[in-house]
Amino acid sequence: MANIKGQMKRNLTNEKRRLANASFRSGLKSAIKQVELSVSESNKEQAQKLLDVAFKKLDKSVSKGIHHKNYVARQKSRLSKLVNSI
Repeated sequence: MANIKGQMKRNLTNEKRRLANASFRSGLKSAIKQVELSVSESNKEQAQKLLDVAFKKLDKSVSKGIHHKNYVARQKSRLSKLVNSI
């Protein structure tokens, strides 16, 4: 454990950010799984709505610095292909 006051404060903010990022990442994974589930049920209109939500979360994860832009581009492409395959 750090015994420097500034580092103790930094550890607290790092933990808060870690928890916030973990929560956001979990929500993103859930959004992606919901798209995949609606595709497996062959529900095109619901899949399209959920795809928009997933795209919004993916774009936000890049702007927050949680994911790399190439990861997001790959996921968006994969999900688009999946929805268009219905």
